[in-house]
Amino acid sequence: MTQPPSQPPQGQPQGGFGPPPEVPQGVPPGGSPDASPATPYGSPPPLPHGAPPPLPPAPPTPQPGYGPPQQSGPYAQPGPYGGQSGPYAPQPPAYGAAPGYGYPGPQPPQFPGAPVPPAQLPPGGGSRSPFKRRPALMLGAAVAALLVIGGTVYAVTSGGGDDDKPGAAGGQAGPDLSPPASGPADAAGGDDKGGGGTAGADPDNLNAGRKAGDAKVLWSKDAPDAPASGANADGMWITDKVAVKTAYKEVFAFRVGDGGTAWGPITFPQKICAVTPQKSADDKIVVAYMSGASERAKCNKLQTLDLNTGAKGWSGEVADGALFDSSLSVELSLTGTTLMVGRSQSGTAYDLNTGAKLFDKVKYGAACFPAAFAGGARLIVVSSCGASTSTEHDEVQELDPKTGAARWTRPIPKGWAVARTYSVDPVVLYLTDEDKKSWNISTLKDDGSFRSEVSVDESFAPVCGWAILERDLQGCQGVATDADTLYLPTEANEVVAIDLATGKEKWRVKSPAEQPMLPLKVEGGQLIAYVEPPYDAGGQVVSIPVTGASHTPTKLLQNPAGAAEVENGFYSKAYDWVDGRFFLSTTRLSGKDALKEKLMLAYGK
Repeated sequence: MTQPPSQPPQGQPQGGFGPPPEVPQGVPPGGSPDASPATPYGSPPPLPHGAPPPLPPAPPTPQPGYGPPQQSGPYAQPGPYGGQSGPYAPQPPAYGAAPGYGYPGPQPPQFPGAPVPPAQLPPGGGSRSPFKRRPALMLGAAVAALLVIGGTVYAVTSGGGDDDKPGAAGGQAGPDLSPPASGPADAAGGDDKGGGGTAGADPDNLNAGRKAGDAKVLWSKDAPDAPASGANADGMWITDKVAVKTAYKEVFAFRVGDGGTAWGPITFPQKICAVTPQKSADDKIVVAYMSGASERAKCNKLQTLDLNTGAKGWSGEVADGALFDSSLSVELSLTGTTLMVGRSQSGTAYDLNTGAKLFDKVKYGAACFPAAFAGGARLIVVSSCGASTSTEHDEVQELDPKTGAARWTRPIPKGWAVARTYSVDPVVLYLTDEDKKSWNISTLKDDGSFRSEVSVDESFAPVCGWAILERDLQGCQGVATDADTLYLPTEANEVVAIDLATGKEKWRVKSPAEQPMLPLKVEGGQLIAYVEPPYDAGGQVVSIPVTGASHTPTKLLQNPAGAAEVENGFYSKAYDWVDGRFFLSTTRLSGKDALKEKLMLAYGK
């Protein structure tokens, strides 16, 4: 496939698949990782029908500025699956925000929703996108039964094929797993030093000027030291007892109520390079860390952790696959008690509780190589097939998490790539066509057959991280689903509810503030959403009824203005709403000693 029509930031090499490396020396705080995305897969868009309209002019060059990462995308045109025609296109969200850190110099256009450096905006923010176009229809009724790709007819399959057979292939060796360790992890007792800050206190006076009815910062934690080039702080997991966060080489655990240290911190010998976005039903996660500090080091060391106690489970090392299939970088995901470790062209599944190898997902068919995995309620794999041939295309499969057998296979037409999975249950795919600069959102039924594609004429604006060396299928926030509905934020600071049976709009609601409103989850018949803060005020957490005639947001929390600078200052962030508390954390440390960075905050009544 050709590269998208954009150039990486100056001085940054392009990458392949795998987790993003660290930002090199010289990149400003919160700046770009040391490789620009070879394929900047990004956020969501809708669908078009027919011949693509002329592309809009290139977006204005953003200036170095502040706020969370933006998304951009002058992409829209015909969808991959035949069907109808129509000019749709995603757009770049431009977050207006308070002091933060951006990228120097001109910024290239990205795929719809692909993150780009934040541009400085006047107080109150501004438009997220200069483009107004529609999405491309790709999975139309014309392909209800069969898909024609490069002259070859493909049908949805159920099981069967080489991919149904567990076991290594191509000379791939199994992982070297050590016996499970016993006892608690490197516990440091119940002090309050983990991550900095003092439990139950407000040393930075973040609650100053609280108004009647405002929530408060329950606790906050300073970020630990990081290299001058910066470091990742991926993952955030909340249980009824603890809030757990990684940062560089460490894992911290704080009591949800007062922020006191619950256990640890646990320090790994090298930097943490991958984590499971999900936690298991019994509150376990898996962390991967580097084998060394050299440029040839691999992201192949695994460690399971109990979130509530810090106890270490089994640990092990992931072996390389066949030629060109290495563990220089890996992706981790959990489905039930199955840990999936994805390499560049294959994956290996382990039992989360014992470390026993369950199966390998390797090359199948004529030339289909697993390229990315997504976990959660289902285990989904996206494979790249027939590279550099006339039948080059992606395929999506659901795997049995215990055996690796394909429950169904869905070929994607040539030219289209599965960039993100907005949901795995139901399956909602965000696809891009690099050459035609188009995007599409399609949903599948439980058997992998076509269900619908979004046909709403809108500029959607979820928040998606960099997909630099990998597709990062589950790297988007600000998207929520239930069994029948997809909820997406728009550039116009609305949330649109889309019927998954038809792809059409059910309803939409405006943000209660002139700021983006990002869906978090659906619980108790309510959509929970985060209203991002303006530069001089706190954000909000709201609930929106998903049924009935009225969808007016109800404020659950109003974050205090005294914490607005911190809330606005994260270059990129993770957030969650659990048991009436709102948790916010950074996902990238700048490593600049002159800056007093926050790692995590908890808000509540």
